[in-house]
Amino acid sequence: MKSDPEVKMIAADAPILFCKACEIFIAEITARAFIIADSNKRRTLSRADIAKAISKSDQFDFLIDILPREEPLGAGAAGSAKHGNKKVNSKTADQDEQSIALTMENGGDDGAPVAHNALPPPSTASAARSSRIATHSHIKGLGLNSEGIAVGDAAGFIEQEKAREACGVVVDLITSRKFSGRALLLVGAPGTGKTALALAIAQELGPKVPFCPMVGSEVYSTEVKKTEVLSEAFRRAIGLRIKETKEVYEGEVTELTPTESENPLSGYGKTISHVIIGLKTVKGTKQLRMDPSIYEAILKEKIVVGDVIYVEQNTGAVKRVGRSDAYAASYDLESETYVPLPKGDVHKRKELVQDVTLGDLDAANARPQGGQDIMSVMGSLVRSGRTEVTEKLRKEVNKVVSGYVQQGVAEVIPGVVFIDEVSDCIGLLLLVLMEAQVHMLDVECFTYLNALLESQMAPTVILATNRGNTTIRGTDIISPHGIPVDLLDRCLIVKTEPYSSEATAKVIQLRANIEGLKLGSDTLAHFAAQGDNSLRYNLQLLTPAAILSTLAGRQTIDVQDIKEMSELFLNAKTSAEQMEHWGKA
Repeated sequence: MKSDPEVKMIAADAPILFCKACEIFIAEITARAFIIADSNKRRTLSRADIAKAISKSDQFDFLIDILPREEPLGAGAAGSAKHGNKKVNSKTADQDEQSIALTMENGGDDGAPVAHNALPPPSTASAARSSRIATHSHIKGLGLNSEGIAVGDAAGFIEQEKAREACGVVVDLITSRKFSGRALLLVGAPGTGKTALALAIAQELGPKVPFCPMVGSEVYSTEVKKTEVLSEAFRRAIGLRIKETKEVYEGEVTELTPTESENPLSGYGKTISHVIIGLKTVKGTKQLRMDPSIYEAILKEKIVVGDVIYVEQNTGAVKRVGRSDAYAASYDLESETYVPLPKGDVHKRKELVQDVTLGDLDAANARPQGGQDIMSVMGSLVRSGRTEVTEKLRKEVNKVVSGYVQQGVAEVIPGVVFIDEVSDCIGLLLLVLMEAQVHMLDVECFTYLNALLESQMAPTVILATNRGNTTIRGTDIISPHGIPVDLLDRCLIVKTEPYSSEATAKVIQLRANIEGLKLGSDTLAHFAAQGDNSLRYNLQLLTPAAILSTLAGRQTIDVQDIKEMSELFLNAKTSAEQMEHWGKA
């Protein structure tokens, strides 16, 4: 076999050295990032700390290109090219490889098109950033001023001033807890911002108000009844804020002395009778005599003199907060978390707040931990994955909650229920809204909704639909929006207006800015002229068109890119016309 001089081989023992080098390299970056985090008085290491640690040292110049970029694609590419030139001047051995990489990234010096297989893969940072851009990532609120008046195009909203002002009134009612057990109906054509209004209400209410998203088809299940699914959604939409006052001993450990005594069960062995702990704060010191069981918790937490701890008086739980900053040393690599000396007295009261929902309490009591006998184990194996919560259990939970409220220990926070077929906010834990493709609910669900809205503990229900006069599911009755009249009378109705051509262009420009894309001068005018295309369809063409423009060596999306993507991806109207034509043929 003839050897090829161009082929480079790696010795068998080289990977071991690679692994050791990687460990040292990661440890060095981590240490520098922790120093930056400590200087900012943070205990959690973030991406920004790692990026700053890389950029501050010349030793890590080769990692600059993977740092997250906040500027648009054009500026980022220019910055990469500038840094690449710096590396070429400093390291001549990598000159050819750097120039090839920069040429591939910038599409060549002469602007020639790049082959599809020559496109460099996106960096990990940019891929992670793009994955966080959802359909409604640009919605930051309703965009109202202090008087409740819509401020033009603000908070990610374009137009819809009347609908935003109406939702602002609803937010005030929910905040003042005067809208519980009532319903709001959002009506309008598809793509006019009904779901965006619902999410904006959630943004305005904040994370303290429960938010329970669900889809209309989620009501239908083979395991539980439709009414049970609605009941669970309502219970998850009612929050319970429990306030508990605990007496704790907190301070820096100045003394830790276990006292031994003879074990009465053994002739020579000894046992811990008690432990003496000295705690110091800014205001003073105190010596405590504690039970031997607390000493076991101290050993488990690996507590030594100089650590800042707190001990709960009622339960005896011991928690290590960190190391006192008086023991801080100027090490480059330090794994300890340094905290300041606690203020106040050693013995103090702390108020702990815990937020749960009634659905959490129902689930915790519906599936208690069973025994360890064979029947309990077999019962847990054959039990179905989703069980119904009995009405008797819910009444018991309500009785306990009412007792907490009367004692002043807990506070009930009504939320909002959100039912949607295509929900983009499944990961949010804010408010409970019931949004709609309401036509997915049948007459039984609507009847049960009336009963739930009249119950003592009921959240706010927000429905949204794009239907006009249509039949109620499960009946032959034609009703406005496919909703029974008795439920429709309970709703406050907010209408969303269709977007004009100028508003459509503004929305597309806003989404392009969020996704870091550049549009050509005539691209927005082309989008505005396409009146037959829906707003969602136009937005979905942006990313494929951006890929096409990158392959062509351009940084802006032109009209030709949009036209080519329109030929590859059909809109709903064109597809329906073709299917009808094929059916006739």
